[in-house]
Amino acid sequence: MEREIRVAPGLLIAMPQLADPNFHRGVVLMLEHGEQGSFGLIVNRPAENQLTELLESISVDWRGDTESVAWLGGPVQPETGWVLHEPIEGMPEGGTHEILPDLHLTSGADALKHLAGSPPRRIRFLLGYAGWAPQQLESELAQGAWVNSDATADFIFDTPALELWSAAVKRLGIEPESLVPGSGVH
Repeated sequence: MEREIRVAPGLLIAMPQLADPNFHRGVVLMLEHGEQGSFGLIVNRPAENQLTELLESISVDWRGDTESVAWLGGPVQPETGWVLHEPIEGMPEGGTHEILPDLHLTSGADALKHLAGSPPRRIRFLLGYAGWAPQQLESELAQGAWVNSDATADFIFDTPALELWSAAVKRLGIEPESLVPGSGVH
């Protein structure tokens, strides 16, 4: 009997042997994992796009920090947008889902405008997503390309992006410097 791997909601942490440059030292918040495939958002890749400019291009007025940037959520459909945020009052119906306590995902246009007009303290706009075909992620996990762990809003939002991968590895009790590229179990 096959053991079911529970990865969503949770974090996938890329290991050094993962050759895809889209995921080098990536930390992916897994949102869905099942027979139809898997879906997640890379949470440690700030983009160079200023959020103000990006939202202006779709006629949405950003009322938050003018230095805020968009984030690269993954290589699939980079023209799509997703918003991770803490729960807030008065969100329009539809388009927002609770992922974890204190962490919601929004993709609806009305909700996006609401969030941009009155942004909470913890918010991240992501472009694109990470996706896997049925059984693809299980294969990559078996090859040691990824390890998974729990996720919290505090960890995602409060850990500096450039330190998130190392911090995620350390949470597993592993020193990042001790990891070397390879395949299989060593």
